[in-house]
Amino acid sequence: MRKALRWLLALTVLIGTLSTAGAATAAEPEPTDIKDRLLSVPGMSLVQEKPYPGYRYFVLNYTQPVDHRHPSAGTFQQRITVLHKDVSRPTVFYTGGYNVSTTPSRREPTQIVDGNQVSMEYRYFTPSRPAPADWSKLDIWQAASDQHRIFTALKKIYAGNWISTGGSKGGMTATYYERFYPRDMDGVVAYVAPNDVVNDEDSAYDRFFASVGTKECRDRLNAVQREALVRREPLEKKYEAYAAENGYTFTTIGGLDRAYEAVVLDYVWGFWQYSLLSDCDTIPANAATATDDEIWTSVDTISGFSFYTDQGLEPYTPYYYQAGTQLGAPTIHFPHIEKKYIRYGYQPPRNFVPRDISMRFQPRAMRDVDTWVKHHAHHMLFVYGQNDPWGAERFRLGKGAEDSYVFTAPGLNHGANVAGLTADEKALATARILEWAGVSSTAVARAKPLAAFDTKLDVRDVEREPALRP
Repeated sequence: MRKALRWLLALTVLIGTLSTAGAATAAEPEPTDIKDRLLSVPGMSLVQEKPYPGYRYFVLNYTQPVDHRHPSAGTFQQRITVLHKDVSRPTVFYTGGYNVSTTPSRREPTQIVDGNQVSMEYRYFTPSRPAPADWSKLDIWQAASDQHRIFTALKKIYAGNWISTGGSKGGMTATYYERFYPRDMDGVVAYVAPNDVVNDEDSAYDRFFASVGTKECRDRLNAVQREALVRREPLEKKYEAYAAENGYTFTTIGGLDRAYEAVVLDYVWGFWQYSLLSDCDTIPANAATATDDEIWTSVDTISGFSFYTDQGLEPYTPYYYQAGTQLGAPTIHFPHIEKKYIRYGYQPPRNFVPRDISMRFQPRAMRDVDTWVKHHAHHMLFVYGQNDPWGAERFRLGKGAEDSYVFTAPGLNHGANVAGLTADEKALATARILEWAGVSSTAVARAKPLAAFDTKLDVRDVEREPALRP
């Protein structure tokens, strides 16, 4: 009986061994082509591959849960892109905080480290929007969790160091991601990231506009802004004709008059956000004697009369929803304009979101992030522009921060970057990015970008959205 049992046990082990060997023989070999490796990630699908010299570039969809706390409650397709250099190179994780471009481009840290770049479209920006859309699932933790899942999936392919980055709302996004998942990234480079800790206290912006640039430039801008409200009646007739010609409507904001004032009140902010002091020469020198067309053209060029239409606001609904629920939004005053000319003032985000979407502000969200950065920032670099209004309320470091920095680029606007820093700060920032990326000590010591500048690939333009959108 014992012999029979031993024989049966041996036979079972043998069969199991043969089965395992057979399974190993029959198993598919691990894919080697990068496209195949990306598509072997569960939930990943290819939209398009586009050629670019020296790289492979993919537009992809990745299946994400609508609610990361309850993954079984539904999914949506999130668009990402991958600019592939080599799996042995560092990887930069970029998001602008809005839609993702499907044209190959390389952010500044990607050029510095000569690496790969993964770019993510922020949830709820079309087409990365669940249907139907449960807007309560659009918050900074859910978005950070989107990034965490993408990183976890792709880290198996890109095993080197990772650095997250983004400009404006993307810089905010990179910061929030670090706050909720501090073990994912080896470094963070956040450009021109606003930090509205107390939503109802915005005096920093008023102080900024009282001193930015030169008095001559400020006076020119203020005069045009005021004159646009003084001439409200004739210019609104022009606006009405412009809207009719283009099929624009004003349901969300509540009428053409509200939209007109919102565009005009964006004017000074928009100039400093996107222009340089040298651009003041383009502003009418004497607003009182300028023609209606000159006032209209100046305001339209800087603020954009199409923006506060339903058609202009709709793509930014996710941003305004977040501004009115967690991010906060600035309110400034206009001491150079008599009160009789201002009917609404800076309007709250609630006015820019369709009324069938409910909103409730959460004052603790930004305070939590701000406190965390002050006490726990590690390998974080913040870059601001001296003349950028959004830098009036910025991230600041406390005693708990380690190997982290806040730099300001002289004279620059919302497009400030490492290249625009003073020589010493530029060298330090570049060296820290290279160190965090895990490249050779020789490269770190040189403190120079590892990849040559590419005029098509290396985007250095301002993160362009209409004024009052970071």
